[in-house]
Amino acid sequence: MIIEPRMRGFICLTAHPEGCAQNVKNQIEYVKSKGKIDGAKKVLVIGASTGFGLASRITSAFGCDAATIGVFFEKEPSEGKTATPGYYNSAALEVEATKAGLYAKSINGDAFSNEIKQQAIDLIKKDLGQVDLVIYSLASPVRMHPTTGVLHRSTLKPIGGKFTNKTVDFHTGNVSEVSIEPANQEDIDNTVVVMGGEDWSMWMTALKDAGVLANDAMTLAYSYIGPEVTEPVYRKGTIGRAKDHLEATAFEITKQLEDVNCKAYVSVNKALVTQASSAIPVIPLYISLLYKTMKAEGIHEGCIEQIQRLYSNRLFSGNAIPTDDKGRIRIDDWEMRDDVQAQVSKLWEVATTENLSEIGDLAGYKQDFLNLFGFGFNGVDYLADTSEMVFVPSMQ
Repeated sequence: MIIEPRMRGFICLTAHPEGCAQNVKNQIEYVKSKGKIDGAKKVLVIGASTGFGLASRITSAFGCDAATIGVFFEKEPSEGKTATPGYYNSAALEVEATKAGLYAKSINGDAFSNEIKQQAIDLIKKDLGQVDLVIYSLASPVRMHPTTGVLHRSTLKPIGGKFTNKTVDFHTGNVSEVSIEPANQEDIDNTVVVMGGEDWSMWMTALKDAGVLANDAMTLAYSYIGPEVTEPVYRKGTIGRAKDHLEATAFEITKQLEDVNCKAYVSVNKALVTQASSAIPVIPLYISLLYKTMKAEGIHEGCIEQIQRLYSNRLFSGNAIPTDDKGRIRIDDWEMRDDVQAQVSKLWEVATTENLSEIGDLAGYKQDFLNLFGFGFNGVDYLADTSEMVFVPSMQ
């Protein structure tokens, strides 16, 4: 079939298997171009199919020559319906890893569940024995709690008062004002349950208790802080409370795993175009202004550049891992540079529908968004008849 992007709001309903494969190949080539990293050799990535999780799996495999197991929750293709992009990404990664002589297997299911945790443990025991790096990169709007059976939904809301500011519809370029009503306590609690650190801690306890966590292993989760302009809806909103909980959990995990000397870290990453960030009011406008500024300075990074730098310059540099006063790794250092933030703030004040195409990088935002779903890549014939029936090899 001819596969074209079909949009509904902040989501694309189709994905292109060959485009997704090209996306994975491009990221692999970037990692290989930067040289080998003396890092982890047996890696479990929880949330491995898109964004930072996919970049972490690629960097582990093709930067560190690591065996990787990826856990994700994606939809397989069916006749006439494409899979989700993360499914095609994972299929392509396995194909490329096999070509390179690298072990790569995948598990598709709800990572919050006890069943998927057990599947991962069984696979590690069978094939790898133990893992020395666990990446936790889940982004889900809902979580079925494995103990209580309660379904929790996260929300994107400010705390303490209504929030009003500019936003952009990145499809049309229309800059408008958005208002978001404040969260109640139930909203906050549910968001922390879904996006906080509890499930990360449960994973690490399960891995340790099963004996599949190597001595001196490391585990890493991803967070975001961002600028003042996004604070009310992000870092000081419901998601921020969840991120606070996630960051506090790193210390608890390090303590609970001290007998195997496993260290837990949170890496604060840069604002990037992801399926999740596209749905957050204010963020698309901020990112389009940020991209313009960072590209002009020659310091723009996508997911793969960010994670490759994290691995080579922070996690596995041969030196002690540098952290801020709250124990966090700061790979958002270029985004948060004073000169970058001053310029973005200046642009924010004057941004309108009429001038955004000049002062912002809306075209770059749209391109990155399409890329998430396998569209817009050079070297892919999007007018060609393409089979949607592409499957992840290890799950066949």
